[in-house]
Amino acid sequence: MRMTREKTVVQLTYLPNLFPVNCYLVEEEDSLTLVDAALSSNAKAILQAAEQLGKPITRIVLTHAHDDHIGALDGLKEQLPKAQVYISKRDAKLLRGDRSLEPGEPNTPIRGGVPKQVRTIPDILLQDGDRVGSLLAVAAPGHTPGSMAFLDTRNHILIVGDAFQTRAGVAVAGQMKLLFPFPALATWDKRTSLASARRLGELKPSVLAAGHGNMVKQPKQYMDKAIAEAERALSN
Repeated sequence: MRMTREKTVVQLTYLPNLFPVNCYLVEEEDSLTLVDAALSSNAKAILQAAEQLGKPITRIVLTHAHDDHIGALDGLKEQLPKAQVYISKRDAKLLRGDRSLEPGEPNTPIRGGVPKQVRTIPDILLQDGDRVGSLLAVAAPGHTPGSMAFLDTRNHILIVGDAFQTRAGVAVAGQMKLLFPFPALATWDKRTSLASARRLGELKPSVLAAGHGNMVKQPKQYMDKAIAEAERALSN
């Protein structure tokens, strides 16, 4: 996996030139937080990256429960039995393979690859505003009902899962980029995604770190443009 560093955040990318799938190692003083778990075949590479950084992974945080973000979870948990696993309370339901909607949610089918046989049980169910080390949990529903983003409060690097993509251009979840359409095809509710994108933009991140595509420095203009494009598409 390719390693790219921005301050305290190291992006790990599988197949960067073909079908980029990202996860992130966030450095604390004496440990690492892994944000997302990529594909099932990536466990070894993630562990090797942590070894290269010289710190143990003590927390595994999931932005949402799609297969390409939780794939290596079971394999990592077997190797790291003491690592605590975090996911939003809402997407813990998806992690169990349950696609059913909850009262008050938009009546739109949950899309994308939802796991069917994950053995790992989360240790901590996150809500908006919770802290995980230096990370602030920010509710960002839309791509899935319980999607979350994580803001590194030391430097304002924002890890957004699939709330935005940067591959083939910055886009809000649900807005199609023909050269990389997969996040859009897997998005649950576009209007909810747009509302979350606006909220994430208000955080004024220094770096936008998405699940698919390169990290983007000083991303405000790109996020604003993507939000405007999503607004136009949904007004038609």
